[in-house]
Amino acid sequence: MNPHPFETLTPDFIMDAIESQRFPCDGRILALNSYENRVYQIGIEDQQPIIAKFYRPERWNDVQILEEHNFSDELVAQELPVVAPLKNKQGETLHRYQDFRFSLFERRGGHAPELDYQDNLTILGRLLARMHLIGARDIFAQRPTIDLASYGSDSVGFISKHFIPQELKTAYDSLARDLLDRLQQVIEQTPAVRYIRVHGDCHAGNMLWRDDKPHFVDFDDARMAPAIQDIWMLLSGSREQQSVQLKKILDGYYDFNDFDLVELSLIEVFRSLRIMHYSAWLARRWQDPAFPHSFPWFNTVRYWEEHILELREQLAALNEPAIMPA
Repeated sequence: MNPHPFETLTPDFIMDAIESQRFPCDGRILALNSYENRVYQIGIEDQQPIIAKFYRPERWNDVQILEEHNFSDELVAQELPVVAPLKNKQGETLHRYQDFRFSLFERRGGHAPELDYQDNLTILGRLLARMHLIGARDIFAQRPTIDLASYGSDSVGFISKHFIPQELKTAYDSLARDLLDRLQQVIEQTPAVRYIRVHGDCHAGNMLWRDDKPHFVDFDDARMAPAIQDIWMLLSGSREQQSVQLKKILDGYYDFNDFDLVELSLIEVFRSLRIMHYSAWLARRWQDPAFPHSFPWFNTVRYWEEHILELREQLAALNEPAIMPA
């Protein structure tokens, strides 16, 4: 893959792409925070601005992208506050202009959620319960699953081979091997859980709070996983704080859906997998000029020392009892 896949996204190119979908641009283009893809707010003549998302080439195929779009449409049809891609007159949500695929979205205002404020976590619990009810109705036939191989083993292998400093390689390889073994043990010891379609990247940055409720955005990482994948990412702080947060979320969740408490034993599993996957994601994208510019702290000896410490803490957390609602 071209290490600079977005270098041809000039203002003229972007406006030509948008106008190919019959939106007359007024010349205003604002780049929004996005690294995997490129996202812009586009001014439209005599209309509200829209959001354009240009997909990173070679990451998802068309079918995988359309599975995400269809999932968003299902959620909107059930009146969930989700920002789904706009359809053109032909009912299409995925468009192509030269070598790029892109989608368009209504611009929604809002602010980042205050997760510890009043009943916000309980509100999120209710919305996730409804989302998961719909996510359980069908499967992603082409989108992958969050699993130990793709998020764990593959990530460790890539970092070990290409990025970890030589003076830290022995420590990293040994710890990563122990952590992967422990993750496998926990997974095998956990009774079978149901894998459903989930948001996959359900953190505060992918929510806009408006009209007294959150609006979910960016389903680009939607995959098959247990429901706990979307829940644990709302937890932070000490174990005691996470227990209180978990109770608030589940209080809302139970209003609309059942939750298998067995999944709580997988919180640290999925947290560990995300930590490994995130570092490997930065490493795999390091040749994209946007990444060294936006993540200057990455790929330093200090970063990898702290990463090893974080993995060591995760290994310890996996040997503790599961976090339970307070």
